[in-house]
Amino acid sequence: MIDMAVGIIIGTAFNNVVNTLVKKVVMPPLSLLTDDVNLNERKYILREAAEDVQEVAIGYGELIEVLIDFLVIALTIFVVIKGINRFKKKAEDPKNKTVETPKNIELLSNIERLMQEQNALLKKKKP
Repeated sequence: MIDMAVGIIIGTAFNNVVNTLVKKVVMPPLSLLTDDVNLNERKYILREAAEDVQEVAIGYGELIEVLIDFLVIALTIFVVIKGINRFKKKAEDPKNKTVETPKNIELLSNIERLMQEQNALLKKKKP
């Protein structure tokens, strides 16, 4: 339960970091490349604003920013998961001595080795 709470808190903080990264680092150069067009303000107007009527518009610029946010988060999570899986594979390999193997994997490896030896002995005994 505590691990989940810590994950949620770190995820929220990471989301704020990514939002700032996209809005303050990625979008200004992109805006410069597009002749100072602020993507956040880009929209397709369906109905103009009048005296008593609000404007109706599709804000595709905000969608582009959110998609960039998503791509940064997805790439970061992908890299972290790949690193965790690589470390996990090394830890689960009982022949790899650089990383300490968990006891349950080590015991299962020993049982498997003993069963292979037993099967080899039984095959030799058959006439």
